[in-house]
Amino acid sequence: MDYKKKVAKLISLEVELEQEKIEQLIEIPPRSEMGDFAFPCFQLAKTMKKSPNMIAKELSEKFNKEGFEKIENLGPYVNFFADKGSFTENTIEKILTEGDNYGASNVGEGKTVCVEYSSPNIAKPFHVGHLFSTAIGNALYNMYKKQGYTAVGINHMGDWGTQFGKLISAYHRWVDQEALEKNAIDELLRIYVKFHDEAEKDPSLEDEARAYFKSLEDGDKETEALWKKFRDLSLKEFERVYKILGVEFDSYAGEAFYNDKMDVVVQELRDKKLLVKSNGAQVVMLEDYNMPPCIVLKGDGASIYATRDLAAANYRKNTYNFYKSIYVVGSPQALHFKQVFKVLELAGNEWAKDCVHVGFGLVKFADRKLSTRKGEVVLLDDLIRESVDKTLEVINESKKEIENKEDVAKKIGVGAVIFNYLKNSREKDIIFDWKEILSFEGETGPYVQYAYARARSILRSAVDIQGRVNYSKLTTKEEFELVKALEGFNKNILIALDKLEPSILTRYVIEVAKSFNKFYNAHSVLNLDDEDLKATRLKLVEATCQVIKNGLKLIGLEVVERM
Repeated sequence: MDYKKKVAKLISLEVELEQEKIEQLIEIPPRSEMGDFAFPCFQLAKTMKKSPNMIAKELSEKFNKEGFEKIENLGPYVNFFADKGSFTENTIEKILTEGDNYGASNVGEGKTVCVEYSSPNIAKPFHVGHLFSTAIGNALYNMYKKQGYTAVGINHMGDWGTQFGKLISAYHRWVDQEALEKNAIDELLRIYVKFHDEAEKDPSLEDEARAYFKSLEDGDKETEALWKKFRDLSLKEFERVYKILGVEFDSYAGEAFYNDKMDVVVQELRDKKLLVKSNGAQVVMLEDYNMPPCIVLKGDGASIYATRDLAAANYRKNTYNFYKSIYVVGSPQALHFKQVFKVLELAGNEWAKDCVHVGFGLVKFADRKLSTRKGEVVLLDDLIRESVDKTLEVINESKKEIENKEDVAKKIGVGAVIFNYLKNSREKDIIFDWKEILSFEGETGPYVQYAYARARSILRSAVDIQGRVNYSKLTTKEEFELVKALEGFNKNILIALDKLEPSILTRYVIEVAKSFNKFYNAHSVLNLDDEDLKATRLKLVEATCQVIKNGLKLIGLEVVERM
């Protein structure tokens, strides 16, 4: 039974509001003694011509109380107290019956959502900044699929643009073929950094780079072959990283994919008299919308990011007919996407309103800044290796006998890093603090994974259980608070998607782990004389494991059975 829907249906029978609207208004009281659900009556005052307090009192006396312990008013709220035995049984049995599918719904059935995320630049290493987009996008992608949407994960790789003119120039001048064979990305990064150092001394190198990129756009075979070589070497490296992270994509259509699709977009803008010449470039003027012009073609006729994004948006709409198209790209690009979406709208595309930029903050370290041009990057490989090594140290220091401890350290170490990206609002900057990230206490990945492992340990220790399950025996505050937390899984997924904020789900999983630990610390599960209570509490523990496992999977973490 979905108690929220039951509450909404009861209210809809007495007031002139749609059930769906009522569901949106229903709140969870801040304290359990105030009830399990509360309906505010403020919106009814105008139509019913009574005070909210009076409306709440009258409604609380009208309702059929079947399935509820009581229904009463508290000021302008109608407070509903669920029948704990019925609520607990329905929740736990639903979780155990649905298993890995618990938390799913069909709200997105028949709707396609495109999620663009990760999108690193080829010929450059995968650094810690890329993981922010990857973690957020992967979590959103997983949640959309869980809710019945057709999700299309797109890796819009940076495989086009003037930087490749720079790289081709650098390749002809300084590449070490032996180093390229040994570690392609490191060598490509080395010559890319060298180009910028040398260009500061000799600005003519920038003109050479622009010429190389123009020849690439014009289809020159030699430059195109080099570009393809850079792309293939990069893809091989990226796929290795994605395998470690457990991330997959449905499309690797990068910027270059749209090279033959941009002319149509440019011509459409010309036909609609949106494209004008400004300082030699072709732009769409956006001053009426408090934005600078959107450059579509540079002075030499070369395309720019906006050109490719406009072509990509059209292609995705024509190919996928998306309900929503999401761009998980850093917050500094907010203006760029506002310009692109506005140009799409001005071109007559009503669906431009369905394109959404999901921004995020910066990744920071106390003693350095990230800059590919200067070669000052923190590589994701190094970050993960350090996290796994530090986790292994903690495991070894604990002196616990753990099978496959290297595999356990990898799951915890990788999971700790991903969790750290997702536990706070995506617009907040991330500052790495290993002591906090790898702690088994507090709001961390290891804390949640340890709660799961502890619960699994209880279930493994349960042998020869003779009792019968009787959910009416789960009467304590800690038990019911845990059940209520478990019941809220799907609601939190939907809220996270509505706000495009994975931290809502991440923090939900933290709260489930906290509620389980409160229950575990307050009550014995196995050391009981009451066999029926023992059997019933084991069902609660099993349901908790299932929810934590399902929640961690959605945000990209694996569970650990033993710690």
